[in-house]
Parts: sequence; structure tokens; C-alpha cells
Amino acid sequence: MQDNNILTLAYKLSETTRNKVDLIEKIMRQTQILALNARIEAARAGVSGAGFGVVAQEISHVSTRINQIAADFRGDVDHYATQIQEAGTRMSTELRGRRFTDLARNAIELIDRNLFERSCDVRWWATDSALVALVENPEDQALQSLACSRLATILRSYTVYLDLWVMDKHGRVIAQGRPDIYPQALGYDASSMPWFRHAMTTRNGDQFAMADIDTHPALDDTPTATYATAIRSQGETYGEALGVLAIFFDWAPQAQAIVSGIALDEHERSHCRVMLLDAQHRVIADSQGNPSLKEVYSFNPGSRDKGYDLLEHRMVAFARTPGYETYEGMGWFGAIEYH
Repeated sequence: MQDNNILTLAYKLSETTRNKVDLIEKIMRQTQILALNARIEAARAGVSGAGFGVVAQEISHVSTRINQIAADFRGDVDHYATQIQEAGTRMSTELRGRRFTDLARNAIELIDRNLFERSCDVRWWATDSALVALVENPEDQALQSLACSRLATILRSYTVYLDLWVMDKHGRVIAQGRPDIYPQALGYDASSMPWFRHAMTTRNGDQFAMADIDTHPALDDTPTATYATAIRSQGETYGEALGVLAIFFDWAPQAQAIVSGIALDEHERSHCRVMLLDAQHRVIADSQGNPSLKEVYSFNPGSRDKGYDLLEHRMVAFARTPGYETYEGMGWFGAIEYH
């Protein structure tokens, strides 16, 4: 970074100046020794050496004065060099903190835009006529087959999803898109899931439910971002909630691409950990590898939406989710640790 180059030049200037002052002092010490020897020889010469003795004495005075100037100069150089270095370090820290804060915000904005699309998907697909017909007639096998086929068609085009489920109003999965991969999902009871209960209580088709990143046993414990909304009578915006559509975003590869793709230079990349954190500061994406979803990252943003802190031997820059259009976000953070 440019600020590091400025600091390097300041250090080199200070070091060069000290070396030159050392050389001046060394020469002046040699000059004083020569002047002393000259006075001794002048004294031995008696009257004939008196004039030379005066010159030697003046040379000694000049040498002493130059030594004093050099010592004062060394003190000034040390003082101002220290100030330059401290100011440069502060400037470097501030510039790096601002840069990493901007990059942390970029990471959370990217995931917000991605998840906004997921919220649009679930609300749109919940109006599909095949899905509406199934929740209106949940025991009809032909409609179930049609709905499964429709979900499978969607999944072939939208490869970022693990599976799509249709549930009746009691929470029983009555259709899915990938029965060959997740056969345990069909018939699964999702009634205890907060996202199911929330989806069933949405007031209209513009509302949806979402859940923090978590694993699901019916999806082979793969980390997912779950979005759900009610499937309504006749597909109408204010129709009666007859069931729920849930979509399961394949979280790990999509999030990993974001935290690994942040624009860091080679030095920064080797010293940075880029993360996405949920509202409880749980690590849900990590540039250093797939997170366990159990680690809670230690930092204290307080009421700040963005900023950076210096903590022991590390800097932590962060930015809280700003949301995107109708997606308000879930209080997540983008975070970068630099050490």
C-alpha cells in the first residue's frame, strides 16, 4: 500500500540522517585530536609556534561547536522522525481500517442482493398453479406428481437450491423437487419449524419468512438458507393460507465464493480472514474454510453500522447488513480480521 511506502521512506530518511551525523561526529573527534596534537607541538616550538597554537585552538573551538550542532541536529531528527513515524502509522491504520470496512460492507451487500433474489423466488413460485392446486387438494396423487415435476423443472434451472418443498397447512411435506437425492423429505413433519409457522401467519403474498443459516436432517445436514411463504387459495395475494412453499438455498458454496472473492492484494490475503456473521455473531461463512456454524466471533460493534477496532494484535473491520430493496436483512455482518 502507498502509505506503507511513505513510512518506509521516513524510516530510511531517519536512519540515513543518523548515520551522517555519526560520521560528522567521528570526523570532529578526529579533528579535536589533531588540534590537541597541534597545540602540544606548538608549545614545544616555543615563540615560533605561538601563531600555530592559536590556529589549533580555534580549530578545537570550531570542532566543539560543530559537535554541539550535530548533537542538536540528531535530537531534532529523532524528535521529528518519531513524529513522522507515529503520524504515518496512524495514517496507515486509518486507511487500512477504512478500506477493510468498505470491503466488509461489499461482502454483506453482495449476500444481501443474492438473498433478495431468493425472497423474490419463493414469493413468485408460491403462485404456481400446480402448487396451488396441490395444497387445495393435498391427497390428490396426480396433483402431487404434477407439483413434484414442476419443482424439479425449477431446480434444473436454479442450481443454487438444494430442494424445494410444498407443505400442507399441518406442516407435512407433500411435494419436493429432488426425491432421488433427499427421499427422506417427502412426508417430513415441518410443523415445528419457526419458518413454517411464520409463513403460515403471513398476511399476504408479499410477505415471507426466513431463517438463520442452519443444517437440516432431511437435507443430509447441509447448511441452508431457508425462505418460505404461504401458498394461498387460488394463488391470490390475499387468499387464505392453505400450505407453505419452502426453498433451501445451498449456502456454503455461494457464501464461500463471496468471502473468497473479496478484492485483497497478495499481502492482505495472507493476513486476512473474511467472514459473514449472523446477528448473534456466529461465523456462517469464512474465507479460511467451511465454518462449523458453532463459532461465535468476538467483537463489539455496539450500535455502529460499520467501523473498525484495534484488538490486541489484530484489526477487525465490520459492516452491518443494509438490506436491499424489499429485503431488510437479518442483522448480519460482513467482517474482516487483519493480523
